Amino acid sequence: MVGTQLNWDQYATAWARLHGGFDPRAAAPPVRAWLRFAYHVGYVLGRLRVTPTTVTVVGVLLCFGVPLVATRPQDGPFLGALLVLLASVADSVDGAVAVVSNRTTRLGYVYDSVADRLGEVAWLVAFWLLGAPGALVAAGGGLSWLHEYVRARATSAGMREIGAVTVGERPTRVAVAIVGLLLAGLAGLVEPDLAAGTITMATAVWVLLAGFGLGQLLAAVRGALIDVD
Repeated sequence: MVGTQLNWDQYATAWARLHGGFDPRAAAPPVRAWLRFAYHVGYVLGRLRVTPTTVTVVGVLLCFGVPLVATRPQDGPFLGALLVLLASVADSVDGAVAVVSNRTTRLGYVYDSVADRLGEVAWLVAFWLLGAPGALVAAGGGLSWLHEYVRARATSAGMREIGAVTVGERPTRVAVAIVGLLLAGLAGLVEPDLAAGTITMATAVWVLLAGFGLGQLLAAVRGALIDVD
């Protein structure tokens, strides 16, 4: 496998093919830098013969750790934010390992999608444990799941591209989780009761972005599938 690993340009072409034609070389600088970082880490792990599935499992375990540490006094939310960050790195790197070492499979794609959903459930459970209302947490999870479900169903119905890059995509959810946990931790240091209100606001932002993003995606899907019909 080591001898068949892809260079950056080959990787970017293969990555675009797996992501609706979106070329990472043409992405905004922060996105391009993140994807190139994932490529380099994936390249090293590929040379070490680490499998994509191993990286995926590590990412899920990191996510499951978020609700376990989030309620620790003083440093819990900060540790939770760190685990979300590390899990998001693993989420990018597992796909990079698969692409860069020519080990992409349809089954691996399914495993990765399931891992993403399980991870987000764990983050939202942490929000709930820190004081966010259960109904708001459930709404955030439901809207995010529906976002991914609509895209998957539209693709199977004939939509050839990703439809639209919405404000409710997974990177946005990662950012809300990290920033929300950090702010909740800071608020808790000032006054313990403020942590619950802060994480509730973060959950509300998650819900708003997820809802708006779903609307963007539905509009794009409607246009794409009308053209197909």
